[in-house]
Amino acid sequence: MRIATLVGAVAALGLACSPALAEKNSNRVEGKGTPAQAWALIGDFCGIKTWHPAIASCELSEKDGAKIRTLTTKDGAKFVEKLVKWDDKDTSYTYAILESPLPIENYVSTLKVEEDDEPGKIAITWSSTFDPKGVSGDAARKAVADIYLAGLLQLKAKLKGK
Repeated sequence: MRIATLVGAVAALGLACSPALAEKNSNRVEGKGTPAQAWALIGDFCGIKTWHPAIASCELSEKDGAKIRTLTTKDGAKFVEKLVKWDDKDTSYTYAILESPLPIENYVSTLKVEEDDEPGKIAITWSSTFDPKGVSGDAARKAVADIYLAGLLQLKAKLKGK
């Protein structure tokens, strides 16, 4: 009886102390074009400077065999991001933020281009998981969503002109 009580107490303690689930964010935009046209815009790890309205510059480097990009925003903020996975065939890439001014940590994100159900249309999805840092989950999700929305709307506008 005492062992069952102890096991139950340990299990309950484990559940009570388990870390909160990571926040998730996903934004999607649909536009005209082909996956190849959209990938031509997105499919350069440092190409974000050509389509995201907040990014002023991007510098590529390498650390421990991994591709690193350092983004500088138009207001001077710095983001250091590591390429985690690149897939030309699947027209997607995944990266992790190593340093940023955002109120998040453990951030991993994927940018993906897909053919939409309608011919001549594509869908671009930007999704991530992360832990809020010093703010509520809602505030962290809003900060990430605002960045995604600005970039995705700019991509849609660029594809419309193609």
